[in-house]
Amino acid sequence: MIDVVEKLIEKYERITILTHLNPDADTIGTALGIYGIMKNSGKQVEVVNAGVNLPRYLDFLPNFNKIKNHIDFENSLIITCDTGSIDRLGFNLGNREILNIDHHTSNTYFGDVNVIDSLAVSASQVAYTLFKKSYTITTDIATCFYTALVSDTQYFTTSNIKSEIFELASEMMAYNVNISEVNLNIKQRRPLSAIRILSSTLNTLELNNDGELVIMFASKEKMHEAGADIIDMVGIVDHGIALVTAKIAILLTELDTSIRVSMRSKMIDLSSLAVAFGGGGHRNAVGFEVENIKKEELIIMIKKEIKERGLLDEK
Repeated sequence: MIDVVEKLIEKYERITILTHLNPDADTIGTALGIYGIMKNSGKQVEVVNAGVNLPRYLDFLPNFNKIKNHIDFENSLIITCDTGSIDRLGFNLGNREILNIDHHTSNTYFGDVNVIDSLAVSASQVAYTLFKKSYTITTDIATCFYTALVSDTQYFTTSNIKSEIFELASEMMAYNVNISEVNLNIKQRRPLSAIRILSSTLNTLELNNDGELVIMFASKEKMHEAGADIIDMVGIVDHGIALVTAKIAILLTELDTSIRVSMRSKMIDLSSLAVAFGGGGHRNAVGFEVENIKKEELIIMIKKEIKERGLLDEK
């Protein structure tokens, strides 16, 4: 696969690296890692996110300040990072040639070249494993990939962790990654708005099915009061699945014309449930968005799907 990727990259003087809307550490870290590789290879490179808000706790990453919200290059290879479908990018890419690097099982293979490993724990694992074979890895590049890896695995606690992931992390760390700096920024740099919306959202927590199903809701009103935006919602659903009785946790976030749903499970495969609502994700972490619907109606629909699929009957 690296031969195909190299030939594709060599066709272009310019590279545009895209991250998905409402970015997390995996898409940002993977993109900045690839940015470093392409820059060191003599390419003209830009890294872009279509939104206006980036997770500020990642601003310690090398070249974070290079991320912009518009594409300047007219003729460039598009490299997408951690993006399951092309609509998650927020751009009309026309006839652009695309290198799609991802690890989502729900990926739609929208690229001209698709490097997808659904068994990988992060997009950064896919990118690092691919590029290390033919390109030089530096401390800055490894820092970006490592940050994405530890974030997407929640510090190696997700259910898809195997021994080789620790070996991979150790390999990245060997490039003199400042582990303390990564830990501090990921774990201890939440803005006040995020703490406030976490507090109000936890107050909405409802238990269903004898505590097996946890549902939380963040209204537009509460988000406004907290001064929060969608970036501040990252990680809140994990508090729901942390409940000892919980098997599935659901967070509904009210936006202007839609409701965004984040779901987590301990052992249950949620991927088909997300696809049923037009979303995607991983086995235990999925999401989707539904337009023009009331919260109560959407909850009924989700509960119905869970029941019909027998998801809470799984052991």
